[in-house]
Amino acid sequence: MSKFIRVSAIIAAAGKSTRMNTGMNKLYMAAAGKPVLAHTIDAFEKTAVVSEIIVVIGKEDEPVFNDCILGCYNFSKISAVVYGGNDRQASVYNGLQAVSDKSDVVCVHDGARPFVTPDIISNTVAVAYEKGAACTGVPVKDTIKKTGRNGIIEETLDRSLLWNIQTPQAFKREILEKAHKAAAGEGFRGTDDSVLVERLGYPVLMVMGSYKNIKITTPEDLIFAEAVFKTYNEAQK
Repeated sequence: MSKFIRVSAIIAAAGKSTRMNTGMNKLYMAAAGKPVLAHTIDAFEKTAVVSEIIVVIGKEDEPVFNDCILGCYNFSKISAVVYGGNDRQASVYNGLQAVSDKSDVVCVHDGARPFVTPDIISNTVAVAYEKGAACTGVPVKDTIKKTGRNGIIEETLDRSLLWNIQTPQAFKREILEKAHKAAAGEGFRGTDDSVLVERLGYPVLMVMGSYKNIKITTPEDLIFAEAVFKTYNEAQK
């Protein structure tokens, strides 16, 4: 991968945190003494290949974002902060509008995944730069069964071919822009960016992520996060 590649990172942080049941956006809750979102941004800040970071936030979260993130941490790569849309897809599209037209690759990541590492980010970007599109994930560990709507098992799937999808997901900028515009024009709503690219016929390569790269969704996840960060910090001593 050329050292002159320009990479833009879109961090999707406009979720409502309805499953946290705390009345507060989970991204601003502390894990190891630092907001979850700050951990996430820091990973991209430390990734040499990333040129700029666009953070997509809920309009209602702007005061806490300014106070807890911009006011507390000196993140030099944040080039834009934009408001989210009605769903994740719309939020990422809003972030795309702020991406530099000089960008070669756009990397999209969930703000609620603070355990992403610079190595995972760089590996995903490298594959996307070479092949056009890449998706981070891990092979499933459990046996997966498919049922009908009546709850009766129809098929036991071959788990050697199945992956749990994570982020980051990375794409050549023009591919991701084309995929989002096509989906918007056709009224298609997807659960991640990869499916928007897949439906246009572009191959998306899987890149090994990490089983620790969880998405913090519930209070139990925050307990897990505290334990992981504690282990990591002790290892650095």
